[in-house]
Amino acid sequence: MRRGRSGRMLLVTGAVLTAGTVPAAQAQETTKQEATTLEEISVTSVSPIQTRAAAPASAPDALPPTARAAEVLPVVTNTFSPVTVIPQDRIARDQPRTLGDALFDRPGISSSTYAPGAASRPIIRGLDNARVRIQENGIVNGGVSDLGEDHAVPVNPLNASRIEVIRGPATLRYGSGAIGGVVSAENNQVPTFIPARGVTGQVTTGYTTVDNGRTGAASVDAGANGIAVHADGFKTATDSYAIPGGIQRNSATESQGGSFGISAIGDRGFVGVAFSHYDALYQIPGGEAEEARTRLTPNQDRLLARGEYRPLNGPFEVLRFWAGGSVYRHEEIGIGENGIEGTQAIFKNREVEARFEAQHVPVFTALGTLTGAVGVQTGRRVLNSQLESFLPKTESRSLAGYWFEELAVGHGLRFQAAARIEGDRLNSTATLFPGDYLPDGNDLIHYPLTRRFAPKSASIGALQDLPYGFVASVNGSYVERAPTGYELFSQGPHDATATFEIGDPTLRLERARTVEISLRRAEGPLRLDATGYYTRYTGFIYKRDTGNRCDDDFASCGTGDELRQIVYSQANATFYGAEIGAQLDLFAVGDGWAGLEAQYDFVRAQFDDGSYVPRIPPHRLGGGAFVRANGWFARVNLLHAFDHTEIAPFETTTPGWNDLRAEVAYTQALDPAVYGATEVTLGLQGRNLLDDDIRNSASFKKDEILLPGRNVRLFLTARF
Repeated sequence: MRRGRSGRMLLVTGAVLTAGTVPAAQAQETTKQEATTLEEISVTSVSPIQTRAAAPASAPDALPPTARAAEVLPVVTNTFSPVTVIPQDRIARDQPRTLGDALFDRPGISSSTYAPGAASRPIIRGLDNARVRIQENGIVNGGVSDLGEDHAVPVNPLNASRIEVIRGPATLRYGSGAIGGVVSAENNQVPTFIPARGVTGQVTTGYTTVDNGRTGAASVDAGANGIAVHADGFKTATDSYAIPGGIQRNSATESQGGSFGISAIGDRGFVGVAFSHYDALYQIPGGEAEEARTRLTPNQDRLLARGEYRPLNGPFEVLRFWAGGSVYRHEEIGIGENGIEGTQAIFKNREVEARFEAQHVPVFTALGTLTGAVGVQTGRRVLNSQLESFLPKTESRSLAGYWFEELAVGHGLRFQAAARIEGDRLNSTATLFPGDYLPDGNDLIHYPLTRRFAPKSASIGALQDLPYGFVASVNGSYVERAPTGYELFSQGPHDATATFEIGDPTLRLERARTVEISLRRAEGPLRLDATGYYTRYTGFIYKRDTGNRCDDDFASCGTGDELRQIVYSQANATFYGAEIGAQLDLFAVGDGWAGLEAQYDFVRAQFDDGSYVPRIPPHRLGGGAFVRANGWFARVNLLHAFDHTEIAPFETTTPGWNDLRAEVAYTQALDPAVYGATEVTLGLQGRNLLDDDIRNSASFKKDEILLPGRNVRLFLTARF
């Protein structure tokens, strides 16, 4: 046991942290660092059923002390599976415009970089799209980024208090569609605390030289008398970015949006609601899309509700819910086959999701203390595309139940078990194609089809505290995933990705068996986060390039030359790899430390016939040095990607690259009574300082575009 700063008793079991609540009236008299909150905070969702009295992102206890001291490697050790955390300070310095940008260089994580700075979806251990769930504040993001790499994720990370990547058994809380992992942007859109001084917030702005990029974002939280409100907004704009020796044409971007939320916070819980809006305009560089001056216009409205109640007695100590819905639309605009510019495709997505969870009181048994939770989740999604699009109207429904239990047997040893069962129903219009996917002179047969699946998943794991602050974990999981609507029903051209996509309405459940071993250390001069994993897939679903080329209709397949024919197919596959991050404090400097850091990651993915899975990230090795002292933070780091030669049929090899980065920043504490702010951070950050040619082997666009060249960012952040 350990006691929190405000007197709350925190029980740390590795999967559950429980905390008593503080009345809202008392919260107004606490310090900013002890601001009251009743929310379930996934810091890091770390554990599927974790709860704790969370602090605002700027509070010292929002991250482990050593993580804030170094501002480089937050390590979370009280979890059965690794969790990558990007804290708010790092977000403010990097100022990523997409979640993919924010995570691209983290061990075990890459991104699609289809349209850098606009459409870049995270890739986790070589898995993307349908296997990576992207959510904001616990609810699915509601866009169509999983449907095509050219589609942006309608989540801007600038106002996030942290970004988390959750892997392993903890993902069973969110759905079998998170088989590869969960990327979660967390912020305070639905307010969960009343600021100590009545109001708190942050303003950040920046400028980048590589694309004449302008960035601005602000957020504010306020409250009194049991009512809390939140508001935030952002706006970004860039020109087409520079690459070594020139400009990557048709790569300009702009985006804007914001949110407003209100909550009632009482002695035993809270309930709140928030509305957010996102819209953007961005161009697609490279190939046919560049020639057609293709650009996309995503627009989304989203409603989110959250709540929590802590009963005084009974079998459950915490009851909580999440519910949300969104309406999304984007148009793909460019020059069509007739030579006239106009809207070439329209994508619409309406999506709702709700989850209810009950965490039972600890049960004291002869073997140890048992803690756990049970939950239900439901969702509905309606996808619709028009004009030159490839997916007929498709409806998906799901209903699931899940359960987690942890047994703390003493001496630092904990066991965890989890299970999930779903019912999925998908209905649309299927198309029967010839076996060789080439026209045979007959008309294609279209017919209505409803597919039903019942995926079942389970996991078991152990976590053991070791001497010197090390923590070891091992877990095994069996996860089933139902095919998505677009994997089943796709049937036409997708111009922005230059593909002619064909689904398979007969696809079966995808099954994955995984074993994972981790060793972590969060405190002391050495911080370490190392994980190795092995996954065996039965019926792995992937986009198979047939080698045929098409134009804008199936009759042209085999004789066309504009679009690659992609068929969703299944085959058994094996994935294995490792991800390691480490940081060592070498010697004291002023009131801080100077030290070294290093990282390495790789994933190897092969089908049973010996061929390689398409679009896998390369082996990467990196390292550098950092200093943090007396308000200064400086860092220099080199990330090297090796040549990627383990390629699928019709892929090309990708040369290695070097990304040299450096940054320096100074933070000055201020008197809010005089300056209106509590601290200000000013800094410079350099990326790709060697101006190297960087191509992403996991991108559909790797042969057509380069990632941005040498870039210097000036940033300023003020907190109040």
